Amino acid sequence: MAEGENDPLTLFKNFYSTCLLIFSAICIHGLMVTKQTGLSKDGSPIGTIILFWAAIIWLSMIEGGQASHVGLAPVDEELYKETHPVSYKIAQHCNKGANLDRYLLGRQFGVIFVVFCVNLSGGPIGTATLWNMPEWVITVFFKTGFSMILFTCMVGQLNTQVNASICMLDFINNYFSLFTYWGCIFVEFTGFVHFSYAISMIVHNLAGQQVEQKEPAKEGFDLIFFWTRVLFSFGLLSFSLIITIAALFEGKTTMWDSVPKVISVILFFALMSVVGMLEGMQIAFFGVAKLSEEERGDNKWALSTCDILYNRRNGLNLPGFMIGRQLTVVTCFFVVARVTTQNVGEGEENVMGISDGLQNFLNLGFQGALITTILASISWQLVAGAFPVAFLSTPVTYVLLQICLFLEGTGLCNGAWVLAAIHKSIAGFQRDEVYIGTAEERRSRGMKDNSRREIDMPALSGFSGVNLPGFHNAPKSLRDLAESDPAVKEYMNEVAKDMGKDSSSGGDVLAPPASHGSADDSEVEA
Repeated sequence: MAEGENDPLTLFKNFYSTCLLIFSAICIHGLMVTKQTGLSKDGSPIGTIILFWAAIIWLSMIEGGQASHVGLAPVDEELYKETHPVSYKIAQHCNKGANLDRYLLGRQFGVIFVVFCVNLSGGPIGTATLWNMPEWVITVFFKTGFSMILFTCMVGQLNTQVNASICMLDFINNYFSLFTYWGCIFVEFTGFVHFSYAISMIVHNLAGQQVEQKEPAKEGFDLIFFWTRVLFSFGLLSFSLIITIAALFEGKTTMWDSVPKVISVILFFALMSVVGMLEGMQIAFFGVAKLSEEERGDNKWALSTCDILYNRRNGLNLPGFMIGRQLTVVTCFFVVARVTTQNVGEGEENVMGISDGLQNFLNLGFQGALITTILASISWQLVAGAFPVAFLSTPVTYVLLQICLFLEGTGLCNGAWVLAAIHKSIAGFQRDEVYIGTAEERRSRGMKDNSRREIDMPALSGFSGVNLPGFHNAPKSLRDLAESDPAVKEYMNEVAKDMGKDSSSGGDVLAPPASHGSADDSEVEA
């Protein structure tokens, strides 16, 4: 935790937040047992509870895995090959080409879809009641979905993000993490959200920027397969929008009965915009963090926002925003899930006259997750990444920032810190520095972080320049020498250039060493 974690106010927040979490968990399970949730009303309460916990646990791994995979991307995976074999196995694939981007895209859809499943399993329906509780308790915790929001935020998201942000290696060093990683890669491969790539191209063209190419340009079948999935994704998105709006006007969603149909449609687009703003804000805030005050422009809203984020509370407002943002986004997700998830019972006419099989599938909320992923998440992130300063230059950004900071200040989600501490103790997680040292220590020992990820290539004749792909395959003693002596590094790069010239002109190339089986080559990097 941050400095001041043991002051009386923080301890009080931890206590009451944990109490709220325990109470919410009891209520959610009580509703499932009494068949007052979307899934349990027509099914088995035991099966619903199993699905609910499976979704929560998977959500926690997806959320924590993101922090680990992104955080470990600059670190040479050879440093933890021996100590964390599963983490190493994941990194070998994740750190090649554009695989990290593929994972993040699949993961984004996975998070939203799992949250929809959590809401379907544990979210109360109708006029839920439990154990003769007072009306105000039912209204606050059940009708608003407050209990579900607290439980999902603290158990399924924030607590694993806390541990994964500082114990990245330990957190993903298991086969459940490996399964989750490949699951996200598979989701991206299916093409469900490939229209996001087309949006990325459009946004970059509007910004006058080139899309960063991390792999060779697609040709032939790969190019055709890519654009086929883009069109497939666009078709799914269009159908999802049409069928969702139709269901809203027909009153066949899980939206509260007291909300008029027209208001439901307006609320749907309003909440999508709020989610989009919050998704984009985190990208813009990190993008602007390293800019000088002059580069941030002179817009009063942008300057006020930056002053709150970076100059007050010793910079703690930025992580504070992330906590408040998580609570706000999850709240919006649950309401959007209610708005978009269809609810057509037996004997009722299906939406737009579709088949029973398709209607039963749409009742799961797949279409809402797809719409939210592409239009309320990824698209806004892309715009914020291309125009970060402009994204901050609106009063909406300033107002949402204040709301998120207020929510974080209430301590509603402080129970996540308590859960994280318990989880860390049971799992025996240790900070990454225990295994690979700090960035400064790695640099001093010649173990430079490989922050420029490229497609893996064999070393040129076993003797590549230090700035060329494949140098990490060279003996450790050679890499250490190149890192510690700039003259050696410059000489090696010059030799590599000459080798390339000789090779292109048909001349003799410097012969590679006869063998790489020296002791240096087998050294274990501490």
